[in-house]
Parts: sequence; structure tokens; C-alpha cells
Amino acid sequence: MKYLVLFCCLMVLVTGVCFSQSTESVLYVAVKTADLKNGTGFFARSIETLNLGDSVTVVRESGNWLEVRSSRQTGWVLRENLTTRRVVASGSNATASEVSLAGKGFSAEAEIQYRRDGLDFTTVDAMERILVAPADLERFVNEGRLKRGE
Repeated sequence: MKYLVLFCCLMVLVTGVCFSQSTESVLYVAVKTADLKNGTGFFARSIETLNLGDSVTVVRESGNWLEVRSSRQTGWVLRENLTTRRVVASGSNATASEVSLAGKGFSAEAEIQYRRDGLDFTTVDAMERILVAPADLERFVNEGRLKRGE
């Protein structure tokens, strides 16, 4: 009888531990590349580059940032770079950017409709091609005494 009571108590303890564990969610990178950083904030150091379609496990949240575990390490990534659906660019002639937009609900057909409505994406496309090094951006923020946001 003593063993039965001990067994039942052990089972209740094990069941409680199993149900108390939080269920971690898996998300996927929805952009061509995303920086996994050692902290929150734009100027945090990048520790890994995540690629379109890579899966990550969410550890915790902090504002617009998610702490995630990749296949190699744990770090922080902007929430907007992740999606619940896996986005892949293989097997089609679509670019990674097009696939990323489609994963976020924007398609070539939607862009055509916007163009019919008189919107011109030429300037937006040109702006997307501009690359600014993080060090240059940080110097700009510091010299202009701008507020450093998350």
C-alpha cells in the first residue's frame, strides 16, 4: 500500500511538472536575412545571420523583440522579421524578396492593383537598394544627439 501511495504521489508530481512547462512556439524567418543580436535594440551586436525560412523557437518577448533559439544559439530578433508560416523560395522563379512579401500577404498581383490605382513604387524600390552600415548609422545618431530607441 505504501508503494501505491508513493507511486500515485510521484505520478501527480510528474504530471504537474509536464503541464507547468510552457509550450514554446516555432516561428520562421520571413525576410531574406535577419540579424540575431546579443540584445534588444538596433545597435546591439549581431551574433548570427538568419536566412529566409529558417526556424527559431521563441524563448521570451520584450516589446518588438523576441528572444529566440536558432539551431546554433540564442539571441534577439525583431518580431516583424518572423512569421508563423514557413516561407521558402525554392522551386520557383520568384526572388527571395517576392517570396518574403507573399509570406506577409503582399503579392505581385497586389502591387499591380496598387499601380493601377496610380501608386508609383520607383522611389520605394530605389530606397530599398540603399545600404547604410550600422557604424555609419550609429555615428549619425550620436552626432545628431538623437534619441536611441529600441
